[in-house]
Amino acid sequence: MAGSPGILRGDARPVYRRVVLKLSGEALMGNAQYGIDPEMIDRIAGELVQAHALGVELALVVGGGNLFRGAGLAQRGMDRVTGDHMGMLATIMNALALQAAIELAGADVRVMSAIRVNQVCEAFIRRRAIRHLEKGRIVVLAAGTGNPFFTTDTAASLRASEINADLLAKATKVDGVYDADPNKSSRAKRYRRLSFDQALNQRLEVMDETAIVMCREQNLPLRVFSIFEAGAFVEILQGVDIGTLVTNGDEHAG
Repeated sequence: MAGSPGILRGDARPVYRRVVLKLSGEALMGNAQYGIDPEMIDRIAGELVQAHALGVELALVVGGGNLFRGAGLAQRGMDRVTGDHMGMLATIMNALALQAAIELAGADVRVMSAIRVNQVCEAFIRRRAIRHLEKGRIVVLAAGTGNPFFTTDTAASLRASEINADLLAKATKVDGVYDADPNKSSRAKRYRRLSFDQALNQRLEVMDETAIVMCREQNLPLRVFSIFEAGAFVEILQGVDIGTLVTNGDEHAG
């Protein structure tokens, strides 16, 4: 089990140099039904600052599902492109909330958006993002890829590839990848190790297929873990085997 938030392991040495964390909008809700839970965002910000203190260059890709979901409106006839653009704006709102919480927790942070909202945050420019990381700033990446029809999962794998990250970590509501829905089946088995080909062939709900293929082609390891397990992200950065690791290997469930 992960350690308590605010407590580092004794050696406090990261095993990764640069990491992208994919954080869903739903993660910011905590146990609420909508919006941002102040206690949850403060806890997440504290763990991000703790991770940053290890010396890891840290970027986040944030979703917007806690504030807006276009799927329901699309079913009622709204243009998909319009809905996706609204979703991008929701991610920017979440990114600004995270920026404020991270600053209060004591770290320097920049928000970069894939769509231009210059009065609110910076535009995403790859070299500038890398420079922010090299200067010790946490970078929050908003607005997905800036294009409709692409998920924030795909944005996370794209940005992680662009900035040469060593790991893409995905924080979810469950503690890894299962062969069945653990909320519906008591026999669901969690994978400790998994290959990208397995995830694609078995249609496991890891990330969308575009994101998985990009990780596979870029040989980018993916770690899936629970956002509700306090301290898990920090321990992952220190090499603790938490959740499910997806790679180009041929490991099977264990």
